[in-house]
Amino acid sequence: ESGVQRRTGEGHRVKIAMPLLPRIANFDDLDPLRAEPAVDLVLVRPGQPLPRDVALVILPGSKATLADLAFMREHGWDIDLLAHHRQGGHILGLCGGYQMLGRRIADPDGCEGPPAEMPGLGLLDIETVLGGDKRLAQVTGCDDVTGMPVRGYEMHLGVTSGPGLKRPMLDLHGHPDGAVSADGRVMGCYLHGLFASDPFRRAFLARFGTAAGVIEYEPMIENVLARLADHLERHLDVPALLAAARPPRLTRAA
Repeated sequence: ESGVQRRTGEGHRVKIAMPLLPRIANFDDLDPLRAEPAVDLVLVRPGQPLPRDVALVILPGSKATLADLAFMREHGWDIDLLAHHRQGGHILGLCGGYQMLGRRIADPDGCEGPPAEMPGLGLLDIETVLGGDKRLAQVTGCDDVTGMPVRGYEMHLGVTSGPGLKRPMLDLHGHPDGAVSADGRVMGCYLHGLFASDPFRRAFLARFGTAAGVIEYEPMIENVLARLADHLERHLDVPALLAAARPPRLTRAA
């Protein structure tokens, strides 16, 4: 019986943990997972260990990757993560979390603070040098494992290199992105908004023996926003608010 099978438990639910790093970027990356009925998403606060009974640990994006990696080590989460991996667990890194999974991160130009270099967690055979222009792009493509479509955006500094890139996680229309370990249990990429793609999310969760719900994430969000707009329109004097927001007209002196 695999580590993943042990962790999915009865009712084919999957338990996923994410450490709450102090400089998390793009916290909404996990909102689609939070909306899934068969997913138990555990947000691990500082001072708490990573749960041992999870199938997957997600390392989120970070506004200061080196500082958050140091924070992980200060709280012993690096030890918990390596133990999780030894016991058969899966790990996914998103953007800065992906960089942390490599062998080394260097910031020679001080893009995120004083120039520094730090060993990574060593679970992917890659290394990252921060610097250059920030990459900002809306992208589409597919998951290399399942072929399911993905779309989202890249927003990161630095260049990642290494042998691990020969096994990319995603194919963004001919541009490989991310890396997957030889055993398939550790993976990472630069794509934000990954789980908002319904076909990809369902296929990803199926790896853990659970069936995703029938939710369609983007229409669900549009419905929530429409109901919020209706509520505001009913209970607020919107024309008065718009009038108050207009700049005053300037009059010429006689």
